[in-house]
Amino acid sequence: MIRKGAALMNCDVAQKFQPYLTAPESVRWTGRPQQGLMLRTSDAFVIPFSVLWCAFAIFWETSVIAGNAPPFFVLWGVPFVLVGLYIVVGRFFVDAFVRARTYYALTDRSALILGGLSGDTLTSVNLQSLQELNFKPANHGRGTIMFGPETPFTNGFFRSRYAPATPAFQGVEDAAGAYALIQQQRRAA
Repeated sequence: MIRKGAALMNCDVAQKFQPYLTAPESVRWTGRPQQGLMLRTSDAFVIPFSVLWCAFAIFWETSVIAGNAPPFFVLWGVPFVLVGLYIVVGRFFVDAFVRARTYYALTDRSALILGGLSGDTLTSVNLQSLQELNFKPANHGRGTIMFGPETPFTNGFFRSRYAPATPAFQGVEDAAGAYALIQQQRRAA
């Protein structure tokens, strides 16, 4: 880990971005989202809904099985139980898995996000043409930097954990330093 200005850069992470750079572009900063299982503000609304969904789906399925209903009704409830289990528990593990495979880099020209379920999806944001930049500080120096407008799909109840509508460096360490470096790169571009 090397300190470059106000932000940190991990040389191993920087190497992951080398195939995507054009000469003479160079990596100025690297980061990762917060790792492990985590709760977000939007979960305050999603958790009660997901528990109700799952409880009803399990109640339906057990009632159908106990009532010796036709196989169609037994099969009909299975997807609802599976979706219920996913939104109650599974989504947290999928989110942690995706974040474990996500890397961020800032070059002298662009912000790069490498990640996704497969870990090989690259999103590039040209800093010169960037219209809006949003910074949301969090605890312990972490924060989120959004490369575009904040919408209901980037924050809150409807936010997607896996494909946010607005590219973002989510929950990065030394977010204020990274934000300052992005602003500096935008002025230089």
